[in-house]
Amino acid sequence: MSEQFEKFLTQLSETNATLDYFVDFEKIIENINKISIKLNQLNYLIGKDDLQNAVKELFEENEKVFDVLDILIAVRKKDDKKTINNEGKIVLLKSYFASPESIFEYIEETGLGEIFRNKNITNLVDYVFGIEVGLDTNARKNRGGTNMEKAVALILDSADIHYKQQVNNTLFPEVIGFGEDLKRFDFAIKTQKKTYLIEVNYYNGGGSKLNETARSYSDVAPKINQYENYEFVWITDGQGWHSAKNKLEEAFNVIPSLYNLTSISKFIEQIKEEGIVHF
Repeated sequence: MSEQFEKFLTQLSETNATLDYFVDFEKIIENINKISIKLNQLNYLIGKDDLQNAVKELFEENEKVFDVLDILIAVRKKDDKKTINNEGKIVLLKSYFASPESIFEYIEETGLGEIFRNKNITNLVDYVFGIEVGLDTNARKNRGGTNMEKAVALILDSADIHYKQQVNNTLFPEVIGFGEDLKRFDFAIKTQKKTYLIEVNYYNGGGSKLNETARSYSDVAPKINQYENYEFVWITDGQGWHSAKNKLEEAFNVIPSLYNLTSISKFIEQIKEEGIVHF
């Protein structure tokens, strides 16, 4: 392991999470608004001792209201979601919502029946809001990448560097190494010397994705760097790289411009010296 790469590893940050990373309330409110009318109608079941009859009454009034029952057990609506019924058969979850009898079975078997009777839930809109907050944690991994883009953008802004975001390779027709494939770069910066095509990401945890990313960028870099006026830049960070440091080291030896949030200052110094050009 080279001394430069060892230093790169020691610079990897523990987190890039800002407070808006944890929950995307805007998306949650949007999800709730789509089903709030049906949830409010389902509130009719809360506090009913005779749930079976209440389900029948509501079904006769509006059978479509039960289409949102899956979210009450924290399941995203998917037509192919399956479960095992009382007869030991594998059935589609949505098959329970076809009749009052099967809906009542669903409510009882999931445990929602007692929750409704005992009024442990007082309003299903508020209840599902809480469920959506919990489910939204699954999206944090994607927001980690978005946060990295925001962090890099802030650094570039503070250094007064002009850049473009989400740039397709078609903007640079002379770079033909991608064939017919469409490639989108997170950032592009142009100086009097070169055009820099930049990818950024952040990994808190390990996994095969890290190896795939390192391999992919090791393949992309030579395709761009073969052109004198272009250079590929990869800015990555996160403790997850310690679990894939061998593959990262291979990329480190292939990609001349590989930075993290600490060493990016060297890149900024370089492009400032070259002179920033507006696209």
